[in-house]
Amino acid sequence: MSDSPFRPTRPRRLRETPALRRLVSETRLDPADLVLPVFVREGAGGPLPISSMPGVVQHSLDSLKGAIAEAAEAGVGGVMLFGVPEVRDAIGSGATDPDGILNVATRVAVEAAGGALVVQTDLCLDEFTDHGHCGVLDALGRVDNDATLERYRDMALAQAAAGSELLGLSGMMDGQVAAVREALDDAGFLNTAILAYSAKYASAYYGPFRDAVESQLQGDRRTYQLDPGNRREGLREAIIDIEEGADVVMVKPAGSYLDVLADVSAASEVPVWAYQVSGEYSMIEAAAAHGWIDRKRAVIESVRSIKRAGADAVLTYWATELAKWIRAGEAA
Repeated sequence: MSDSPFRPTRPRRLRETPALRRLVSETRLDPADLVLPVFVREGAGGPLPISSMPGVVQHSLDSLKGAIAEAAEAGVGGVMLFGVPEVRDAIGSGATDPDGILNVATRVAVEAAGGALVVQTDLCLDEFTDHGHCGVLDALGRVDNDATLERYRDMALAQAAAGSELLGLSGMMDGQVAAVREALDDAGFLNTAILAYSAKYASAYYGPFRDAVESQLQGDRRTYQLDPGNRREGLREAIIDIEEGADVVMVKPAGSYLDVLADVSAASEVPVWAYQVSGEYSMIEAAAAHGWIDRKRAVIESVRSIKRAGADAVLTYWATELAKWIRAGEAA
């Protein structure tokens, strides 16, 4: 035995076996903490592959039912629906049409889910406008914040009437949570919840998503989405949304904004979610397809890092697949 009084600390003891590592794991993944984003295309005869998002499709109303059933069977917590209309106009009329693709898809999804998971809907105009912005434009071509709020009020009522349990306010208009909450309450939809995309950044990682919804965007969204260099602003936006009545707040994208996510999680009185966006998905899929990384390990690690930073739930295009891995004990 050494005469030295010093005994080295050995953290490696707790990494010695798979069972021990599992026992002391600080961050665990659960299928119920995952939300699957789903695209539904008007007029589609079947699922249509999205070239920039391998493995993700634009669903038809029929194939949507199967995707909902598969997600529910895997234990996924919810689905977030995005509509892809055949016709667009300046004010996004299809978003408030009861027979518009998103509202029809919501009714189909609610029936298919049968309460086994939470059916959520994207409340934004960008998929429905012929200019691709998240709001209506004024005479100078700028997004008119307050006129857009009136459209959001109408969208909220249409989506709630279709059966959406949680409305995902992703447009980043000032006052959108307060406006939608008031409209819902006044119409008797007291139990319809609001997910505020509070810290949504003007990110380069949205490119594949715009393919998925066939975006008509002209210009950019820097006047309403957050500057990627601003950390404090993300927290400020989340606090404002909580004060206006948001039931859940979200940070988007997730992977490049883990600092913002940690800030919001530490300060929030309501659940905090994060969206692992299309570009994050496609980068891992592309690298894995070239054999540069281990796909399964990279997927698990990426989602676990989002949870570790403070997300209570994660929107990810791998939700169903990852849920199956978790249930099979393959995500440790």
